[in-house]
Amino acid sequence: MPQLKRLLPLSFLGLLSGCNLVVLRPSGDIASQQSDLIVYATILMLLIIVPVILLTLYFAWHFRSTNDEAKYEPDWDHSISLEIVVWTVPLAIIICLAGLTWVATHRLNPYDDLRRISETQPIDPEVEPMTVYAIAMDWKWMFIYPEEGIATINEAAVIVDRPIEWKLTSDTVMNAFFVPAMAGMIYAMAGMETELNAVMNEPGTFEGFSGNYSGAGYSYMRFDLHSYDEGGYEAWVEKVKSEAKTDLNRDTFVQAAQRSVDHPVTYYNGVAEGLWDRILNHCVGEDKLCLNDMMMVDALGGGGIEGLWNREAFAGICSAEDPTALLALIRPSLRDREDEILSAALDLAPAESADLLPPLSSAAD
Repeated sequence: MPQLKRLLPLSFLGLLSGCNLVVLRPSGDIASQQSDLIVYATILMLLIIVPVILLTLYFAWHFRSTNDEAKYEPDWDHSISLEIVVWTVPLAIIICLAGLTWVATHRLNPYDDLRRISETQPIDPEVEPMTVYAIAMDWKWMFIYPEEGIATINEAAVIVDRPIEWKLTSDTVMNAFFVPAMAGMIYAMAGMETELNAVMNEPGTFEGFSGNYSGAGYSYMRFDLHSYDEGGYEAWVEKVKSEAKTDLNRDTFVQAAQRSVDHPVTYYNGVAEGLWDRILNHCVGEDKLCLNDMMMVDALGGGGIEGLWNREAFAGICSAEDPTALLALIRPSLRDREDEILSAALDLAPAESADLLPPLSSAAD
């Protein structure tokens, strides 16, 4: 029985065999550098933590009440030598730690282009990064591949050793995009575009998930990230196109954005032009005012009657391909181009609000 009690603590070590240490054994260069930073920072901190723990145990044992050999000095209160050690050693560790983390975090800025593919492989200037749009939804991830003209839900794929430029946003509350094997966690926020530049150096299938609580279905916001060679990636793209049942347009996006839990992998063959800008500005639905248009309305007068007129008259102009009509309307110096300006404005403004546009002199005033 006593032997079993001694072996009982060792039995818990078996539980550690199920731990996934992917953060310390990643498959992407950015995550690998971040892993090194974690290790170096931990070692520096242990230079203080370990001696303090050992000295605490030593003092507790050495100055126990039954140790008659321990020197008893009840009036002792100060030591210059001890003060020097207590202050200089931690200060030196903090300075080293601050310098290490400052340099490393600036070197690994997610918005900066990659400086290398791996420790032994430099960037090929002739290879363009692949762009992937990632949208956090309730409760799933959508990925848009503008170069290939495809989109997916809860599945993504990249090419080994090719830089990846992830552009992130949210269609709902703030979320966090995290593929531990690839790079650190990046927030995805509604109405904003964040960016992550990364690379995968090994083929395989890796887990991605949300790192920020976002509601009831948060635990199911998981997806597979496939890392293929060129041939494998092309085969995956063909699979997406062949198995897709529809394209991704404004209507299908609104349908996909409805709340769902444990959403199945879904493919789309074809992506409507300008859809990403509408997703970013929260105006995919026909009855939505784009955020950039809303900010323009605020700049032209904001609320009140004038703001209501601006909202109807200029809705969609910021998102149009030729917004120069707006510029002309608010600059009286361009009155000599009245016919051209009004014609352009009527073409750009929504049909139901076109009749609200006044003569140029009224708009300028």
